Amino acid sequence: MCPVSYRAQCKRKQEKQYKKFNKIIRKQQLNIIKMRKTIKALRFTVHTLKNNDTLKKDNKYKTALQTVFTDCQIKALISKKQNIRTWSNETIERALQIKFVCGFNKLKIGNGNFKPVHRSILISTKSILELTDYLISKLKILRSEFSNLDAEDFDLLTRKRVFPYEYIDSVDKLNETSLPPRELFYSSLTDETASDNDYQHATNVWRRFCVETLGNCSDLYLKTDVLLLADVFENFRDTCIESYGLDPAHYYTLSGYTWVAMLKYTGIRFELLTDIDMVMFVERGIRGGLSQCSHRYAQANNKYNASSYDPSEPSTYLMYFDVNNLYGWAMSESLPYGEFQWVDDIERFDVMSVASDSVIGYILEVDLAYPQSVHDAHVDLPFCPIRERPPGKRNVKLLATLYDKERYVVYYRNLQQCIHHGLRITKIYRILQFAQSPWLRGYIELNTRFRMLANNEFEKNLYKLMNNAVFGKTMENVRDHVDVRLITRWDGRYDAEAMIAKPNFHSRSIFSENLIAVELRKLEVKMDKPIYVGMCILEIAKLRLYEFHYEYKLLINRGSIQKYNN
Repeated sequence: MCPVSYRAQCKRKQEKQYKKFNKIIRKQQLNIIKMRKTIKALRFTVHTLKNNDTLKKDNKYKTALQTVFTDCQIKALISKKQNIRTWSNETIERALQIKFVCGFNKLKIGNGNFKPVHRSILISTKSILELTDYLISKLKILRSEFSNLDAEDFDLLTRKRVFPYEYIDSVDKLNETSLPPRELFYSSLTDETASDNDYQHATNVWRRFCVETLGNCSDLYLKTDVLLLADVFENFRDTCIESYGLDPAHYYTLSGYTWVAMLKYTGIRFELLTDIDMVMFVERGIRGGLSQCSHRYAQANNKYNASSYDPSEPSTYLMYFDVNNLYGWAMSESLPYGEFQWVDDIERFDVMSVASDSVIGYILEVDLAYPQSVHDAHVDLPFCPIRERPPGKRNVKLLATLYDKERYVVYYRNLQQCIHHGLRITKIYRILQFAQSPWLRGYIELNTRFRMLANNEFEKNLYKLMNNAVFGKTMENVRDHVDVRLITRWDGRYDAEAMIAKPNFHSRSIFSENLIAVELRKLEVKMDKPIYVGMCILEIAKLRLYEFHYEYKLLINRGSIQKYNN
């Protein structure tokens, strides 16, 4: 056990570090405070414009509002109904409750979360263009619709093209008989104007295909894109049917598809947990992947970094290590699948005597002592991370600390590793026993072989995702499932007023005067997912990370690890 004085010293040091970095955050917040008057004035101006009958009557509201945004350096797209779509100024986003959450690629409006459409469009457009290059000889649907084209014209049709989306802000412009100047081929989504080559290509398509108006150009553009997408999806279907014998058109998502493909290939039958204590026991062991920076700043000093190299100091280097196929390896290990039961005689249980590939596995709930004698050796990457709120923070994080652990739920192989490196079990509360085997290994190796034989990046990424998505399905939290009702009326037995009055009502999002989305929590939750598999995969992945650090890297160069990301 650590002395109280030592633990207090650790805590004071940790709090000092948090206070230091919180000062940086507070400085950034001062900029927001300084702009409050500007925000208040802006909101008043917007309100005044919206209620100005003269502007509304003369249809000048949109122009006036755009002027306000331009003066305040706010980037916005406004529709005919004067709905603000996108914002670039973070402070205004916060003030008007409109927020882009960059880490998750979502748009937050009030209490609702939505994926920004432009992000999906950019990804889809890029993917379609790349896939067109891969599948140029397999575009059967597109060729059947343009069978009269020679090779040169067909190449023109399938190359990347540009279109003046933002220039066309009225139906009348679709009747124009020539392309607008290149400067008008600007996209606010990418903040770019069409290049000279792209504009020349658009001109060639207009001339070679005898396009008469921008409307005809739009029709050709849309028809080509739809047919290309149809070819891409049909080739995707053919690839999946050949590989797995299942048609992806019968599934909503790739995650659902690969889950069924895995069940079909392995023939595994999971035992679902019916004991609520077992369910909650396993849930407590799910902690996610570890990501931490043990040393907040490091600078290399070597001859390859001439700007900061000091020959009088020892040469130091920064290196990045990545475990290839970490979760693929973890999923190839022995994993639980059934025969769950509590161990009765826990006093006589010896965890160190269980083989790593035993047909019987265990999850334990224990108290662990973290001896002070190993603190210096473990300071870069402590064992047994826990989910807690850091000092001065609101959100729960996965923290790797040197504190003793109480009622810690852990997979037996990770516990063996901890004991091997100096931690001690002081008490065992419960042990869950189950049957385990490497039942998933065959499916993982199948996709690995497919990936090695892939001819393009799309197929390589597909087979990688087929493996990774299996892990995601084992971690599916059914407690978070919700019902979302789109409702167009207020009164009625199944309409908005009745839904909001329900005890499981959670939130609502108003889209327009006649459309509202109501989110309802589930009244009944069916724990029908094998979360024990996901829990063990996460623990086994940590096993490899700690093994690399303590049993390989430190033996080569002690004290060199500064950052880990699992």
